[in-house]
Amino acid sequence: MPRPDAYAARHADQRVSKKSELSSAIRYTLSRWTALTRYRDDGQLEIDNNAAERALRAVALGRKNYLFAGSDAGGERAAAIYSLVGTAKLNGLDPESYLRHVLERIADHPINRIQAMIVIAPALCG
Repeated sequence: MPRPDAYAARHADQRVSKKSELSSAIRYTLSRWTALTRYRDDGQLEIDNNAAERALRAVALGRKNYLFAGSDAGGERAAAIYSLVGTAKLNGLDPESYLRHVLERIADHPINRIQAMIVIAPALCG
């Protein structure tokens, strides 16, 4: 597999028809070269965005489900639940126990201390 810099050097001066799809792909790659190779300079960056795409898959599926929510208000409620479930998953929590914990306590919890519930819930549901 060629090194990324060798790819850039090899294709920077390559002669292909300007109207070809190959030429378009090479121009696209070279115009975004800094972003495409940034993962080499920062060890915290992933080489791809598969984790983000997997996380958004639930949103895309949810979007289709919103069509069958029955009303605008029902769709908004479904979106809120999908957001809570997605947030729990992203924070390494079991969504079912997190929602159970929050729903059992939220009615009696003072609104001016809602932040405390958000902080406490992960410790109890992890």
